[in-house]
Parts: sequence; structure tokens; C-alpha cells
Amino acid sequence: MSNTRIYMIRHGKAAAGWDGHADPGLDATGHAQAEAVMEKLLTRFDAPVPVLSSPLRRCQETAAPLLAKWNMQAQIEPRVAEIIAPVEDLAARTDWLRRVMAGSWATLFVDTTGSAPDYRQWYDDVLAALHGLKGAPHVIVYSHFIALNVAYSAATGHADMVGFRPDNCSMTIFETDGANLSLVEKGQEAETRVN
Repeated sequence: MSNTRIYMIRHGKAAAGWDGHADPGLDATGHAQAEAVMEKLLTRFDAPVPVLSSPLRRCQETAAPLLAKWNMQAQIEPRVAEIIAPVEDLAARTDWLRRVMAGSWATLFVDTTGSAPDYRQWYDDVLAALHGLKGAPHVIVYSHFIALNVAYSAATGHADMVGFRPDNCSMTIFETDGANLSLVEKGQEAETRVN
């Protein structure tokens, strides 16, 4: 059986950053980006392929134009959602994310801030979700900045938590054989706010 090609798309620009809303939808720019990435995907596929989305609103709203065009629903996959902060206060959550983004995966895995989740398990769960897609030739996954960096790290061996900075609605293409992830095409990068 051949490898599965994963088209991993970061959500469009959100209406609020991490310090403004726990689960924002897209702003007007984000909706326009979602339409643009739909058009880009339609040039690659003649027929619908499986679509997975993070449960968070900004990903589901980014997927919505393509799903409407194909008259289908996404499979909601919690394992490709954004990283979970160990604190609930929105401002503290943003400060925490900025701090850990400047470090390595190894440092994150031993984070003891507040009641920190098991980040090694979270990292492994992201990869398990992607490797679990083995079987279909192509799958589209709408996800988040840090989850995309998990895949990038696994595919390239990059030790820093932020190996690249995917722009809103950028598309990064990976392949999985069910156990290993490889990078096919790196998505467009940009300096964006944490959203």
C-alpha cells in the first residue's frame, strides 16, 4: 500500500488572539483566506478526499468553504487541536505560549507550570492522529501553528518547538507510511500573531 499524503492547513486569521478569546472564530481576513485555500485545494483534487479538522472554531470555519463545495462534513479530530496551556487566564496563557515557543520540545516535555498536561503525550497524540490516516491516498487536515510544528519536527528532526512559522491558511504537505512522517512541501511562512 502506498503512502498517504497529508495536506495540513493552518486555520485562517482568527478574530481574537490567545489573550482575547478561548475559542475565536475567523475574522473577515480569515474568511477570505479560507476561500482562497479552498480554491487552491480545488486545483489539486478532481473529487472530494477525506477532511479532518480540529474541534476549534477557527479550524472548522476555515474548512467550511471546502466542505460546502464538496457537500460533506469533516471528521473532527481532537488530537490535531492546538496545544493546551497549563493556565486558563487568557493573558497568562499567552505569556506561557510565547515563553515555551522560544524553547525546544525537550524543554516543553518537562514543563511543570501550574498543572501542565503531559506534553510528550500530546506531541505523540498529534503524530498518532497523522499516522492513523494511512490508507487513503490524500487527506486534508485543518490544524494549528503548534500542531503543524509537531509534524514538521517529526519529519525533519528539528529540535526547536518552532521550526517554522506557517502563515494563516498556509498548506504544508507531509507523507506518512503509518510510522514515519516526511516533509513533501513546506507551507508559506509569515510572522503572525498567536491566534
